[in-house]
Amino acid sequence: MPQDRKAVRFSAPSLKRLSVDLLYDILGSFFFALGVYNFAVQANFAPGGVTGIAIIVNHFTNLPIGTLALLFNIPLILMAWRILGHRFLIRSFRTLVVNTIFLDLISPRLPVYQGDPFLAALFAGALAGIGLAIVYQNKSSTGGSDLLIMSLRKKRPHMSLGQITMFVDGIVVLTGGLVFQQIDSVLYGFVYSAVLIVVIDKIMFGVISGKLAMIISSRGEEISKEIGEKLTRGSTILRAKGAYSKEHRPVVMCACSRSQVPEVRKIVKEIDPDALMIVTSYDEVYGEGFLPIDE
Repeated sequence: MPQDRKAVRFSAPSLKRLSVDLLYDILGSFFFALGVYNFAVQANFAPGGVTGIAIIVNHFTNLPIGTLALLFNIPLILMAWRILGHRFLIRSFRTLVVNTIFLDLISPRLPVYQGDPFLAALFAGALAGIGLAIVYQNKSSTGGSDLLIMSLRKKRPHMSLGQITMFVDGIVVLTGGLVFQQIDSVLYGFVYSAVLIVVIDKIMFGVISGKLAMIISSRGEEISKEIGEKLTRGSTILRAKGAYSKEHRPVVMCACSRSQVPEVRKIVKEIDPDALMIVTSYDEVYGEGFLPIDE
């Protein structure tokens, strides 16, 4: 009996985790397939990655895009097995299967945009970017160039996902221009990729990004205390030395949201009008009050 209760406790979280993963897969695949099939395909340009290769092959053979992408992904999954690990690749394969279902069975039943190709490229990039960002947030991928992107990301975590995507997908976009035999196909492909980059980075980093205020003032202790009391925002006091004056002054460092910057500026102005305040942007902050350091 004790062993049975232990098994039940173990299976419940697993089922919940699987349900959450499937929800991410469904939402991400819906937006991605909508952008690719219902906007990009009819505009006669190839987006990047294995999906773009599948669209090129579909142009000649009329075989299902999702099924082609699934087949092309199998060798890539085997190649990335050591770098990314079996758990990530198993999760990615599940996402890929869901994505294939949406590309081949669900999106073809939805209305297809047949208007201005430029607008098609814009909306295709935006929708696909939303889908990929959802998938990436769940630490999965849609396979293909995603596996190369995630491998590079693991080796060089400081690199932007959007920048890596542009580099990897550029080759496929250029190939699509040769296949469709028009320069517009290349331009639309790069428009798609550019919008994709912006959407991915904004969703993944824009929501959690904010401002970092550096305040150099002889009344740093008072400023820090006032920020804590009025904004309930912590700060750090650093000790700095002026290169010219050789004077030692405290520097208050405070990470805050964009909306809190005017309040911080008001506090600094009231306490020390002669203070020097530098405001810059940050993409991510980990620790108490911000993102958890879980990895």
